[in-house]
Amino acid sequence: MAYQNINGVRVWGTPDEGALSQAITCAETGNVVQALLMADHHKGYSQPIGGVIVYEGQISPSGVGYDIGCGNKAVRTNLHAADIKHRLPAIMDEIARRVSFGMGRTNQEKVDHALFDDPDWAVYAAIGKQEHDKLKTLAREQLGTVGSGNHYVDLFEEPATGRVWIGNHFGSRGFGHKTASGFMNLAAGRAFLGKAPGEKMDQPPILLDLSSELGDMYYRAMKLAGRYAYAGRDYVMEEVLSLLGACADMEVHNHHNYAWKETHNEKEAVVVRKGATPSAPGQLGFIGGSMGDISVIVRGKDTAENRDSYYSTVHGAGRIMSRTQAAGKMNWKTRTRSGGQVTARQMQDAIRAFGVELRGAGTDESPFVYRKLQDVLDAHAETIEVLHVLKPIGVCMAGADEFDPYKD
Repeated sequence: MAYQNINGVRVWGTPDEGALSQAITCAETGNVVQALLMADHHKGYSQPIGGVIVYEGQISPSGVGYDIGCGNKAVRTNLHAADIKHRLPAIMDEIARRVSFGMGRTNQEKVDHALFDDPDWAVYAAIGKQEHDKLKTLAREQLGTVGSGNHYVDLFEEPATGRVWIGNHFGSRGFGHKTASGFMNLAAGRAFLGKAPGEKMDQPPILLDLSSELGDMYYRAMKLAGRYAYAGRDYVMEEVLSLLGACADMEVHNHHNYAWKETHNEKEAVVVRKGATPSAPGQLGFIGGSMGDISVIVRGKDTAENRDSYYSTVHGAGRIMSRTQAAGKMNWKTRTRSGGQVTARQMQDAIRAFGVELRGAGTDESPFVYRKLQDVLDAHAETIEVLHVLKPIGVCMAGADEFDPYKD
């Protein structure tokens, strides 16, 4: 097997001490069946990014995290890169203009959706009218917006075929963030709309019994936030297809911050994946690298090691440098940064050398802050098969100093 068993945690790739310590804490808290770390793991809030915790009868709002339903969508278009490369700068300008990045919505009307008539909005109504109205308004305002942090809209060329793919990465925005903080507040006896919990990174996970009223409410709210994230990614994808004048003949869409009820070893379990892609046999996944690296479409294998992974794999390359280490500390009063290890010039030179047309993004998203994707894929070679290798040709993200409290 390609993984190590360290203090009961199954670890793929090179163990990160901080993330491993968090995973061990998770493994020792609640009705845990198994704790795992994917090869792209690094520290997160309570449960590490790239961490998978399998529970019996419990769910963890802190494990799913603040960006409920964060995930990726990729589509293969009917276009070839050779047909669009001459107008790629104009295309990326149009994506930056037409798609809303950062905190709010710009340059377009609010998006209506059948989701706003979903019966699970009753969960919020049961908490209170103010809570229901505030979150529903926020959800309406932000549906179809991408946000900031590591969230993006990319154009790719598949070198093997020359075909153009479109990819995006984001989640449930402020609606998901306030849902997560709200239920963590309720679990601690605080008001739902109170300030987001200020616990420390290494705190034990917050757990809810699925059989409890609060656990059932969170599970329903999480699923609604997941459907909201899917709707947002679908909307943005249609916008980009429209501006390209293209249609799609293949689609891959998956969450990687979510909790799934699944059957493993003939028992029902709750699999909480934070920064981990589901990889059941035959299941497709889209895994993004950095803006200066490949991305891939993968398919889960039917192997003993994949069963041992609880059908989980990486969601990206994994950070090796924090945002503050890379970009420095931001002074929002003066809008200046200091102490960063990566300069804008270094990032631009690297992106230009890789052949990417970039819009937005700060040095905290430069290729230097991530592992190489192939390295983490190699660690999971017995669990997933790479079907399509994609090279980015256009990357669009929020601006370098866009303030957004909901960024990943």
